Amino acid sequence: MRKLFLSLLLTAVAFSCMAQETGAADIGTSTVNTGKSIHSDGVDDVLQYTPLAATIALKLFGLESKSEWGNLLINTTTTYANTAIISYMLKHSVNSTRPDGTDNHSFPSAHTAIAFAGATILAKEYGHISPWITVGGYTIAAVTAADRVRRNRHRWIDVATGAAIGIATTELGYYIGGLVLPDNKQYSLSVSPTCLNLVVKL
Repeated sequence: MRKLFLSLLLTAVAFSCMAQETGAADIGTSTVNTGKSIHSDGVDDVLQYTPLAATIALKLFGLESKSEWGNLLINTTTTYANTAIISYMLKHSVNSTRPDGTDNHSFPSAHTAIAFAGATILAKEYGHISPWITVGGYTIAAVTAADRVRRNRHRWIDVATGAAIGIATTELGYYIGGLVLPDNKQYSLSVSPTCLNLVVKL
C-alpha cells in the first residue's frame, strides 16, 4: 500500500512538471522596455498548494503520519499564518518592483514560501516512510520557485528568500504547535467523509 501511495505522489510530481510546459504554451506574453517577456500567473497558482494537498490526501487515505489530526491542524495553521504575516510585511516594507513592472511586491515570493512550507510539512509527516516523498515535495516546491522566475514575476533572490521563509515558518509552526497541543497520545482525532470523531483519554 505504501508503494502505491509513493507511486501516486511521484506521478503527481511528473504530471505537475508536464503541466508547467503545457500551461506555458497557453499563456499570453507581452514585452516591456527591457525586451523581456512577461508571463501572467498560471499553473504555479496550483502547484504552490500541491505539497500540502499531498499531505492531507495521504492522511485521509490512512497512511500513518507523525502527527495526529489535531496536531497537524494546529501545526499547519500556525505555519501558514506565520508565512502569510512575514511575507506580507516584507512585501509591503521592502517595496521591490517585480521584473515585469506590474507592482512593487516582488520580495519575497509568497508562492515559493507557501510551496516550501507545504513541502516541509510533507517531509515532517511522511519523510520517515520514504525519502522519495520528501524529494517529491521539495521538487514541486522548487519547480514552483523556478517557474516564478521564468514567468518574470520574481528574481532569484525573491524565491530563495521565500523558500527560507517557508522552511523557517514550518519549524516555528511545529514548535508552537507542540506547546499548544503536545502530542501525548491522550486524544485521538479521526476524519472520514461522513464524520469527525474526537476521543479524549481521561
